[in-house]
Amino acid sequence: MSGRPLRRSGLAVLAAAALSFSLAACNSDVTGSQTASSAAGEQAKHTGPVRIALLAASSQNGFNKAVYDGALAQAKKLGDVEVTIFDGKFDSQTQFNQLQNVAGQGKFDGIVIVPNDNVGVAAAVPAAAQAKVPVVTVLFPIGPNLTEMTPQTPGVVSTVASNAETDAKAQAEGVVTYCEGKDPCNVAILIGQLQFPFDNLRYKAYQSVLEQHSNIKVVATGQGNYDRDTSLKAMQNILQANPKLDAVLSNADQQTTGAQIALESAGLDLSKMYVTGGGGNTEAIKQVRAGKWAADLVNFPVSMGGAALDQAVNAVLGKPVTAVVDANKLGPVPLIVTKEILGQYPDFSGEWSD
Repeated sequence: MSGRPLRRSGLAVLAAAALSFSLAACNSDVTGSQTASSAAGEQAKHTGPVRIALLAASSQNGFNKAVYDGALAQAKKLGDVEVTIFDGKFDSQTQFNQLQNVAGQGKFDGIVIVPNDNVGVAAAVPAAAQAKVPVVTVLFPIGPNLTEMTPQTPGVVSTVASNAETDAKAQAEGVVTYCEGKDPCNVAILIGQLQFPFDNLRYKAYQSVLEQHSNIKVVATGQGNYDRDTSLKAMQNILQANPKLDAVLSNADQQTTGAQIALESAGLDLSKMYVTGGGGNTEAIKQVRAGKWAADLVNFPVSMGGAALDQAVNAVLGKPVTAVVDANKLGPVPLIVTKEILGQYPDFSGEWSD
């Protein structure tokens, strides 16, 4: 993480006589939990600690781990807050069942979720609403409208995210600028999993920008599954059929890292290409600073986790809740960073690692 102060709204930090973290378990889907306790006394209208379930898309994924870290850090600041993480295993049905189960257990006061299928999981939210367990969604809105950040599903009280379509188009515009005067400009796209609504949205956003320019040829698309090794193999396959690539457009840093290994093994000089990723992890920031990646789209998952925790706790305690937290405004750097831009932020190293 960058080490910069995190911007937060909501509860003030409670003066604590003692703080302790402890692991807890709820069912077989729980990866881990941690408690921040305070001797400052009970909050009005709520007795005991505020118990928050964090439903990760995958607890093994670096980005989701960073969201959890941010929630834990904020829980420690607030005091009397417990955070338990559940592993969604990058499986929509698993996470759907978790949401329903957590809502019905009576063990949790609020839910923070990083959804796998933001459309499909909406059908599980009414169980939480009926149980009066507020839901805060991170990274993506929950509901049929993929670009509407204002909560659109009853039971969801806050969205900590940005417009993924707009962000993806900004990424693709960087490719367009690079490809000016190059005909053809051969582009390979790496996308997470096209069966997920938001990956499909990003892919269509990429296409909508690139297809406006006749010199740009999208010669291949690979699904990287947010995994370095999967993306390495995907790029190796792409290069067998398309050895002369000019640009690689990826929505995830893990995927770009895998692609880089394949590209360099094939003898390609990345500094002469346009290679980009998404997420802003520490390795991506290093590669952009070194001039090997042309650009990166930066997210702030630790800050997002902290902001989401704030809103969930506020909802539980009956305090004001911010319905939309613009995730792009939680960090110190612009959405898209280049080597030149990062030169203006020498201390920024990214908020997470793979």
